[in-house]
Amino acid sequence: MNRYQKEYIHRINRVIDFIEANLDKDLSLEMVAEVANFSPFHFHRIFSAFVGETLLGFIKRKRVERAASLLIDNPESPITDIAFYCGYSSSSVFCRAFKERFGTSAQQFRTAWAKNSKNRQLLSNSSKLTFLSNAYVCDINSLTIWRKEMKNVVEILDLPAMNVIYCRHKGAFDQIGAAYDKLFKWAGARGLLDNPNCKGITYYHDDPKVTEVENIRQSACVTVFEDVKTEGEIGKMVIPGGKYAVGHFEVSASEFQQAWDSMCLWVAESGFQPADASPYELYHNHHEEHPEKKFIVDICIPVKAL
Repeated sequence: MNRYQKEYIHRINRVIDFIEANLDKDLSLEMVAEVANFSPFHFHRIFSAFVGETLLGFIKRKRVERAASLLIDNPESPITDIAFYCGYSSSSVFCRAFKERFGTSAQQFRTAWAKNSKNRQLLSNSSKLTFLSNAYVCDINSLTIWRKEMKNVVEILDLPAMNVIYCRHKGAFDQIGAAYDKLFKWAGARGLLDNPNCKGITYYHDDPKVTEVENIRQSACVTVFEDVKTEGEIGKMVIPGGKYAVGHFEVSASEFQQAWDSMCLWVAESGFQPADASPYELYHNHHEEHPEKKFIVDICIPVKAL
């Protein structure tokens, strides 16, 4: 990858961060191109080439998928309120977009999810969306014994914002190692891993309940404590502070699914609900140095009162 390609990727990542933070606004081509410092004429083609989706298609997908997540996580919120919150100009525009994406109405989607989430299955009428398992859906029956055996603690905490540098990964969860390898190599060469307070973080941008695996994006991150000039695939962002349900776990790689399921169930029983922000995993060790190769990790889910 030459320096020109690295610069393009760096600008595209900056644009994606901007879009995610402003989905409720009128995101014109001119506005987004200005963030990337490209002319509108060229930017549309550049974005499509690097992301694999048109700019309009990406924005439409992110809006409707955010709405779908909110329908699930906020079962009492009026659908119209969710539509306006996600940047739709009217409920009719939202309804058309939702049915086009999921093959069913928003109300039918919400009802079907509530009915089927216990067995971790949701099938839309057109079978556009089929998930038999994912990181955020509880399999309640399988958790009872595991929760008793695991020595984990979950609590509600006000967490601070964190400055991080990142390398993006798109696709299956278990393939993020390549992004971490790139990030650690870049950060290590600049002495950024030497700080004893440095932590690794996996930040989830998409909700696997509503986003197909091939489009799910994660950021492999490390915390930084100084202003860092990033480049190429390495970007920087702030992970928001706020109120989180934080689960403290010591788990093997095969137990992450159960840990996430346990967190989901805990939140459902806690009097809180997921907030409209991204969850993340905060790592406290290098699992290869653990005698049982386990991860000491906090699973952090942003929440708000019911």
